[in-house]
Amino acid sequence: MKGSDTEVNLAVNLAEKYTEMNKDFSIAISGGGSGLGITSLLNGQADIANSSRPLSDEEIEQFKNKGIEIKTVVFAEDATAFIVHKELPLDEIDLETLGKILDGKIKNWSEITSQNLPINIYGRQSSSGTHSFVKKKLKIEFSNAAKEMTGNAQIIEGVKADKSGIGYVGAGYVAHDPAANTAIKILKIKENPTSIAYSPIDANTINSSLYFFQRPLYQFVLAESWEKVKPFIDFEKSEKGKKMIEEHGYYIIEDK
Repeated sequence: MKGSDTEVNLAVNLAEKYTEMNKDFSIAISGGGSGLGITSLLNGQADIANSSRPLSDEEIEQFKNKGIEIKTVVFAEDATAFIVHKELPLDEIDLETLGKILDGKIKNWSEITSQNLPINIYGRQSSSGTHSFVKKKLKIEFSNAAKEMTGNAQIIEGVKADKSGIGYVGAGYVAHDPAANTAIKILKIKENPTSIAYSPIDANTINSSLYFFQRPLYQFVLAESWEKVKPFIDFEKSEKGKKMIEEHGYYIIEDK
């Protein structure tokens, strides 16, 4: 299993619990981004690709051209959280302002807060599904000055240490991490300056589909590997698996 850094910690813990129950099952898991996981499927280097985005038209065509059949599993729902240093005097932000920060049009916090600090952006590499997701939702291109980090943990550490930092991470990484939450602040998001601001770590908000940056999490599985993978997928969808998904700060999504 390879792919999404958003999903990797959850996948590792699910696999550990499942292998305790089924000693014959063996799985190796690594992150690296959704794009890497999908490429690994195409190249025969993985049975499962974790992805925080759907397949692109180009990827669908690549699988078709190679004659590779895949099955798609939606196993959870995630929200992307935007974080700043705990001392920044900002609690919520609207989409237009957020977009202008991330694309570099707003360069100093003094433009929207009482703090005079140049803004530092902590983001992901272009192979990241979260990077693509945020870019598409805001209809922007990221500023060339944005730092490209390898994963959620690195972004959190960057923002913790940087009073002028802003970054985006999987809400599951911060929802149940009291240590992280004492050093950073999760911004509430509102669609425009006069609308209600919503938090990505409020289950009621997510269940009501009110948060702008929420999305399904995917697992793409090689059809030829399905029989050996299916028992693990079944475990993810079991009551025990669902409980673990929720404990990691993600939300259960029913099959459609």
